[in-house]
Amino acid sequence: MCEVAEILLVEDNPNDVELTLRALQKANLAYRIEVVRDGAEALDFIFATGAYSAREVENSPTLILLDIKLPKVDGLEVLKRIREDP
Repeated sequence: MCEVAEILLVEDNPNDVELTLRALQKANLAYRIEVVRDGAEALDFIFATGAYSAREVENSPTLILLDIKLPKVDGLEVLKRIREDP
């Protein structure tokens, strides 16, 4: 049985979200995709806090597509916090 990869798309521009989703669908990958709109929401998803506290933190995304210029917390800060976490 094939495992389904989880992709986290962190993007605040709706046009870029649509373009990325279309490209992933065209590639016919077995995946589940979660879209978040800012860096704070991305951190909540990744570390299973806030609105995503019911999510199991052990089930981290296989791939994170991260915009650098984001509202609230920018992409570089998100990356820094991910790298600091053991």
